[in-house]
Amino acid sequence: MTKNSNKDRCLTYLRKYAEKDLDAITELFSENIVLRDWKIRVEGKQKALEETQKNFEAADSIAIEVLSTYGNENTVAAELKITVDTVEELYVVDVITFDANGQIASIRAYLGRGDG
Repeated sequence: MTKNSNKDRCLTYLRKYAEKDLDAITELFSENIVLRDWKIRVEGKQKALEETQKNFEAADSIAIEVLSTYGNENTVAAELKITVDTVEELYVVDVITFDANGQIASIRAYLGRGDG
């Protein structure tokens, strides 16, 4: 295991996502990643990167506020407030699983409500 914790990796992913840094995200994804949210499900690094790129192209700006995190040995759940283009607010829980190499093996995103 490398020096970075899975929580650190999770936070790095979220920061790079907000920065729309596809090159950094490419390094974080495992070859066999499964990406699933309330709209899509894709398998494999190339398809996951294509979906990520679509999200980047659809938004001028993405701000991610981490409200809380929870973790165990290979998974981190992050409760997030995501603001797209300074007007659209999404409350999301990302459940991110890491493989033995510290790469992201899966991301399961769940859309919630922001009314507390």
